[in-house]
Amino acid sequence: MNTLLEATGLSKSFGEKPSGFQRLGAALGLSKAEEVRVHAVNDVSLSVARGEVLGLVGESGCGKSTVGRLIAGLLQPTAGALKFDGVPLGEDRIRTHLNIQMVFQNPYASLNPRQRIDQVISEAAVQHGLISRRDAPGFVAGLLGQVGLDASYAQRYPHQFSGGQRQRIAIARALALNPKFVVCDEAVSALDVSVQAQILNLFMDLRQSKELTYLFISHNLAVVEYIADRVAIMYLGRIIELADTRSVFVSPNHPYTQALIADAPRLDRKTTTHRPISGELPSPLRPPGGCAFHPRCPHAMPRCSQERPLLKCIAPGHWSACHLNDMQ
Repeated sequence: MNTLLEATGLSKSFGEKPSGFQRLGAALGLSKAEEVRVHAVNDVSLSVARGEVLGLVGESGCGKSTVGRLIAGLLQPTAGALKFDGVPLGEDRIRTHLNIQMVFQNPYASLNPRQRIDQVISEAAVQHGLISRRDAPGFVAGLLGQVGLDASYAQRYPHQFSGGQRQRIAIARALALNPKFVVCDEAVSALDVSVQAQILNLFMDLRQSKELTYLFISHNLAVVEYIADRVAIMYLGRIIELADTRSVFVSPNHPYTQALIADAPRLDRKTTTHRPISGELPSPLRPPGGCAFHPRCPHAMPRCSQERPLLKCIAPGHWSACHLNDMQ
């Protein structure tokens, strides 16, 4: 596999130190001054091949967006390492981050409402010396054409567009720096279903024409099944299953993956009975011991609450972290 991006032992935690009042209360024996830490990402290792679409799936709060922001350089990892095209992230920071761009979930919030579209799209390219200001109008017109918008839209403001059009503008902005890798963080979840299909087709067309590589983050299994070559399933900050898309959807191994797919609505099912995953996603402030899914797992054993399962290869190209695999 011609690896373009590689993450090894990637972790990210957020925390706040005790305030002065909390420290005073602790000194007087009235309370405990504890630092509150949220472990958003725990020891995530994955690789993305050049030209591949890797889908990253999980419930809200599992840490998948944090992984995307770590890769895009918007957050710094607490631990672990990232390599892009064989170069550690940080050694050639500017070149690396020009090659990794991000498309966000909410196109209205991610576009500056005070800037015209031509400024939104061309600003970064001008600042980094990729184009001159004199060439900016033609540059913007070309990018708008690539994402299916008319060049005359360049003088408008973000509030003058629909949600689907704004997302096309956000994609054009990401393409302005000629990236090799694009992180798509719930890039179609805020759009109508018909518009989602158009944007997904645009992503696929751009993948071919510009030889792009995607990390496609989504909670929508149907979208991921359509666009991704491989799928990583994430639960409470960890990757628990990783395989090619067909293997994940036809023969899921981890009980959490099985529950996700069983719960997803499908047109080929005769029954309309909704069977949500039992229980709630545990708090990342106090994650369960052992396997984080064991409080919700129908197959949980005593071992599951005591020992965290490792991500192991169970078939060629198929990895899973479940103690049930040791019993086969």
